[in-house]
Amino acid sequence: MVSASSVRADVVPSRRLVRLPAWLEVAKPRLIPLLLATTLGGMALTESWPLPSPRLACTLGGGALAAAAAGVLNCVWEQDLDGRMGRTQQRALPSGRLSARSAVIGAIACTLAASTLLVAGVNCLAAGLSLLGLCSYVLLYTVLLKPRTTQNIVIGGVAGAIPPLVGAAAATGHIGLGGWWLFALVMVWTPAHFWALALLLREDYRSVGIPMLPVVHGAAVTARAIGRYGWATVCLSGLGALVLPEGGALYAVLVVPFNGRLLQMIRRLGDAPDDRSVAGGLFRWSILYLFGICLLLLLSRDPHAAQLTSQSLQLLGLGSAA
Repeated sequence: MVSASSVRADVVPSRRLVRLPAWLEVAKPRLIPLLLATTLGGMALTESWPLPSPRLACTLGGGALAAAAAGVLNCVWEQDLDGRMGRTQQRALPSGRLSARSAVIGAIACTLAASTLLVAGVNCLAAGLSLLGLCSYVLLYTVLLKPRTTQNIVIGGVAGAIPPLVGAAAATGHIGLGGWWLFALVMVWTPAHFWALALLLREDYRSVGIPMLPVVHGAAVTARAIGRYGWATVCLSGLGALVLPEGGALYAVLVVPFNGRLLQMIRRLGDAPDDRSVAGGLFRWSILYLFGICLLLLLSRDPHAAQLTSQSLQLLGLGSAA
């Protein structure tokens, strides 16, 4: 569960770092939009899309609060680690701008608010899955896996893949094939996305003993691993055309340039694994890629877009007769 906010001004000099209020900074707000986008994607993969506005608002609001609580608890657990790295010393907790006690109270309040909103406005399954995502990020990834194994993000990526399940559960009360497909897609997308970032931050991770893949096995091995997961992402993304209740043809056409660009960036990294600008470009594109996939799912469920696609296929002789 990493977003573009993780890249500080010393990694991507062209971006000016905006200092957020301490209480907002620890909630990692730049990470939340992508989680909500995949939640919407999970909804769009069900027959119940679009959802009634109140249930949609409760789902997204509860998801945002749960993600904020997870971000705060991650910051609390890693405040000593952050204090030892120059890149993170000025964050709210290690710099003393916010106390750990206040942060924990805020995380508890967000968790309770998220649970209340989801149980009352959506259903218990969606609420339970949101709490599972929170616990997976804090306990499974942050506490257990991150300091111990190079495969931390492969296994711990389950936390970032749960929002599509929340969306599916919110829409129908159960998890169908489409929800599990998007869960799997986010799981295989995550390592390539995160390891591109880890290539940029490997010296920071090395300085505090975090066994990220580039630290332990080097840039070349990491680039090859990114290539494998990138190809898996591309192959799995194509199955979206089959699991969409309608609009699969439109999705199948529009996903091609997204996949082509992703493979192009991965090939560049394979040719120059030590090039930080290439790694940074891949990291940024991977974020846009997942946003794009979710946008395509929503667009494909639009009845006007689906009708236009059907008419186009008929004109090309690829569709059924009117």
